[in-house]
Amino acid sequence: MATVRASKIKQLLARHRPGTVELASWLAAHGIPHDLQKHYRKSGWLEPVGVGASKRPGEKVSWEGGLYSLQVQGKVPLHAGALTALSLQGNAQYIRSGHEPVYLFSPLKTTLPSWYRNHDWGHPIVHIKTAFLPPELGITDYSLNSFTIRISGAERAMLECLYLTPESIGLVECYQILENLATLRPKVLQELLEQCRSVKVKRLFLFMGEKAGHVWQKRLNLSTIDLGKGTRSIVTGGVFVSKFALNLPEELVNL
Repeated sequence: MATVRASKIKQLLARHRPGTVELASWLAAHGIPHDLQKHYRKSGWLEPVGVGASKRPGEKVSWEGGLYSLQVQGKVPLHAGALTALSLQGNAQYIRSGHEPVYLFSPLKTTLPSWYRNHDWGHPIVHIKTAFLPPELGITDYSLNSFTIRISGAERAMLECLYLTPESIGLVECYQILENLATLRPKVLQELLEQCRSVKVKRLFLFMGEKAGHVWQKRLNLSTIDLGKGTRSIVTGGVFVSKFALNLPEELVNL
């Protein structure tokens, strides 16, 4: 029995990716049942992260490593988006510093396991459940040292920021970020905007893109993008922008 247990743990360690978590369900599906997992924890081969998840003892695991395990082992339809994705892709100079929230997006009925929600990652985890964009559209791979996670490409991440404005992310901050995104891909933007279900997001994006004067804005076909009807008041009062039927803060309009 001891030889079998030693063999199984060697197999586990051989396929382990440093900095990631091992889900109990995944281990069980690969021949390491829960009683054997318990033995490994008692023996010091595994260290619990929370109920249903373990890691290598002494190994530091980041929120990215936990997300990798959820995506790959747990098959959870979850990705890093909005400011988090923009920061990972090199736009951190435009984003607030400090222990900022990690924004994770998923379809409406997705549940984030308690071990991930409750673990201290050094950043608060904000789980956004929404259907305002198709789940896989505009998603890209982001590689770290030993693993890859799924995150929003810059185009989708910008729309996600606007989805969260003005409650979680300021309108002016959104514009300042978009102002520096001069290399967004028109083809990707076109598809995202055509399939986006939020009129607020689409109008704000087009208003800001036009205000910033980016080349990609001029390559969009607005005739196939449904901008809805009626006025959208982002703030009470403010300045009315007739072209996009938006009531916006004066400080944004006059930037």
